[in-house]
Amino acid sequence: MPDFEKTSGTYSPSDAMTTQDARKEFGGPRSDVHDDELPPADAARMRKVYRKLDRRIIPAFWVLYFLGSAVRANVGLSQTMNTDRGHDLGTYLGLTSKQVSLGLTLFYVSYVVLELPSNLAMSKLSPSAWLARIIISVGIIGTAMVGMRSAASYYVLRLLLGAVEAGMWPGMSLFLTLFYPPQRMAKRVGWYFTASQVSAAVVGLVSAGFQKMDRDGGLVGFQWMFLLWGLVALVVGFSLLWWLPDRPTVPGETRRRSRWASWLPTAKPALTGEDAVLHYKDLSQAYLNTNWTLRDLSKVLLDWRLWPLLIMYFGVVGVGNGIQSYGTVILGSINPSFTGIQLSLLYAPIWICDFIGILTFTPISDHFHKHRALFFTIPACIQIIGLLVATYAGNSTSEQWGRYVGLLLVGFGLGSTVPITMTWTATIFQKRHGEVGVAAATAVVSGFGNCGSILTNYALYAGWAVDATRQPAYVGSNWVMIAILCVSIASSWFMTIALRLTDREK
Repeated sequence: MPDFEKTSGTYSPSDAMTTQDARKEFGGPRSDVHDDELPPADAARMRKVYRKLDRRIIPAFWVLYFLGSAVRANVGLSQTMNTDRGHDLGTYLGLTSKQVSLGLTLFYVSYVVLELPSNLAMSKLSPSAWLARIIISVGIIGTAMVGMRSAASYYVLRLLLGAVEAGMWPGMSLFLTLFYPPQRMAKRVGWYFTASQVSAAVVGLVSAGFQKMDRDGGLVGFQWMFLLWGLVALVVGFSLLWWLPDRPTVPGETRRRSRWASWLPTAKPALTGEDAVLHYKDLSQAYLNTNWTLRDLSKVLLDWRLWPLLIMYFGVVGVGNGIQSYGTVILGSINPSFTGIQLSLLYAPIWICDFIGILTFTPISDHFHKHRALFFTIPACIQIIGLLVATYAGNSTSEQWGRYVGLLLVGFGLGSTVPITMTWTATIFQKRHGEVGVAAATAVVSGFGNCGSILTNYALYAGWAVDATRQPAYVGSNWVMIAILCVSIASSWFMTIALRLTDREK
C-alpha cells in the first residue's frame, strides 16, 4: 500500500475500518460485477454513489475538454474568417495553404512525443493538479496566439500548444479508472467527449460573431477568438484546482501530500461516510499500491495488445481531426459562393450530429461491453457511407445539399468511436497491468494514434493542392480517410478474435 496517514473528521476511529479489515470483508476488485447481478437494493445504492461521483467529476471534465478542443480548433476556423477583407489566417499572416497545414500538423508532433511522459508524470504526481496544469497552460498559449505575425510565430505556438496539451485526453481516461470500474466507463467517457462536439459547434457559431468584431480594438476577427477563448481556459484551469478531487484512498485514511504539492489547494474528497466505504467495496483496485517501476512500464510497452488499439485509434481520430480542421474548407468546395459566416453556421450542425451519435452508441457499448468491436464498427461504417455521399452526391444545387447531408452522417458516426477505443484500452490494460497499464497504454494509443491526425492535417485537403482541383473536389482525400477507417474496423475484429484465443489458452 502507499504511505497513508489517518484523518480526523469524516470517520471516528471506531467507524473507520483498517485497510486489512476492508480487504478481508470486501475481497479483491469487483470491476466485473454489474448492477443487474446485485440485489436490487445494493444496485440502486451503487447507482446513487456513482451519480454523486458523476456530479463531481463529469461536469468538470466536460468544461475542461470543451475549452481544450475550442482553443485547438480555432486555427481551423480562422482559415475562412473575414476572407472578403483579407483577414483570414492565411492572408493576414502571409501563409500558403501548405504552411497552414504544417502549423496544424506541428500541434500533433509535440502532442505525440509528450503524450506518454505526461501521463506517467500524472500517475506519479497529483492527477487533479496535473489536469488543471494542462488547461492553464492551454489558456496561456491560446491567448498568446493573438500575437502571431509570421509563419515562424505560428509554427512555434502550435508546437507549444501540442506540448502543453499532451496528456489531457489519456489523462482523463486514467483519472476515470481511479473512480469507475471498466463496464461503467464508456458511457462516461462519451459524456465528456461530447464537449469536443459541442465545442466544435459552439466555436463555429460564435466565430460568426467574432467576424463581426473584425478590427474592433485593433484586432481582426480571429484574434478576438484566440484571445477570449484563451482567457476563459485560463480562469477555468485555476478553478479546477479547488474542484477536482484527487485519487481516492482507503476510507478513513488520506494520502500524504508530496512536498511539491503541499502548496496546492486541497479539494474535498469525492465521497465521504458510507458512500466512500461502498465505493471502496465496489472498486478496491483504485485504492491499491500505485507505485510502479520501469520494469512494469516495459511490460506494458511490449504488450502486443497496444497495436490493434493504436490502429483503431489512428483511423477514427484521423478522420475526426481531418473534418474538424477542414470542415469549412470542404463546405466551401461544395458551394464556393458560401460566405465565411455561412460556412461557420453550416459547420456547427456536423458536430451536433456527432453529439447525438455519442449519446446513441456509448451507452449501448457499455451494456454490451463484450462486443466492443461491433459497436465500433457500426459508427465507423456510417462515417464511410457519409464520406461517399459527400464525395459523389453531385454538384447541382439540390445535390450539393445531399453532399452536406453526407458530412452530417460523418459527424454522426464519428462521436462514439474514440470513447469506445479509449474505454477498451483502459479495460484491457487495467486488468493486466494496473494503473501504469492504463497510464502508458492510453498515452501510447492516443499519442501515436494521432499520427492519423498528422496524415489528415498535413497530407490531405489543403496539404494536397492537386486534390482541390479534381472533380469532385477532394476525392483523393476522402478516399484516404475511407481506407484508414476500413483498416481500423479490421483491427477491431482482429483484437476481438485474438483476445478470445489468448484468454481461452490462459
